Amino acid sequence: MPIVNIQILQGRPEEKVKEVISNVTEVICTTLDVPEETVRVLVSEVPTTHWGIGGTPVSDKPGR
Repeated sequence: MPIVNIQILQGRPEEKVKEVISNVTEVICTTLDVPEETVRVLVSEVPTTHWGIGGTPVSDKPGR
């Protein structure tokens, strides 16, 4: 049973997260030749205050 973990910044629309789950499932099924019902996709949304780039939280970056 393939398990895929994805971490993204919080705030994307629910329909986009669903699209990611669907697309990743399709790629895993095609690449590994496994049935769709065996694929697990876990999406974790991380708050911008908990995601750092270059030593600075994303929440402190200009334009956020």
